[in-house]
Amino acid sequence: MELVEQVLGNMSDEAWRVRLTAPETDVDWLELGQWDAQKNRLRKTTGKGLEVAVSLDRGRHLRDGDVLLWDEASRRAVVARIHLCDVMVVSLPDPARRPTADVMETCVRLGHALGNQHWPAVIRDNAVYVPMSVDRKVMEAVMATHRLKDIGCSFIDGDKAAAMLDPQEARRLFGGAEMPADGHTHGHDHGHAHGPDDGRPHEHHHDHHDHHHHGPHAHRRRGPADEARACGRRSEAR
Repeated sequence: MELVEQVLGNMSDEAWRVRLTAPETDVDWLELGQWDAQKNRLRKTTGKGLEVAVSLDRGRHLRDGDVLLWDEASRRAVVARIHLCDVMVVSLPDPARRPTADVMETCVRLGHALGNQHWPAVIRDNAVYVPMSVDRKVMEAVMATHRLKDIGCSFIDGDKAAAMLDPQEARRLFGGAEMPADGHTHGHDHGHAHGPDDGRPHEHHHDHHDHHHHGPHAHRRRGPADEARACGRRSEAR
């Protein structure tokens, strides 16, 4: 087993690109899903059967094309290849063809639907991009439950979505998503309970008193004005 405690470089770097694409170089790929790539500690087997243990500093995670191992004598390398998750694309109503009140109501309800599930999102060209952090049927059920007017919902490949976004948006979309082992997302404790692995969309019920979550900050109950402002700056917040 090979231990990786630091990344040597990335294939996007010119020097490494030249070295790794040379005919005499043997590249062994460590295939990772998006969720595994967010971990700083993991153990996986490469495509050619080499067992690799990754142990990076806290807060560090692997990027697509990271060079994990390199042997100059044998010209052999182990490189991470990360596969992005699919993305749900929510088409927003055209504000030029809808009354302002209707558009605002739709945005508020959409912000509630996404925020209630703790789903990261990026707004681009009158559409909202949401990475799949749960099963597709669960995400579709959440959207159907809220009965949003004039909202379209489809799914595209993660690589295609990344190509449509600038690098900062792509990092915000794919870098902040997490998928727990039980297959559905959990945010802070809001006083609700989940059945065992039911995978169903859930609602959060807030009390009026302040409550603490994993740190010194507190949350207050959000009102309609807060939701409207959050919807208007969704990409900044996420």
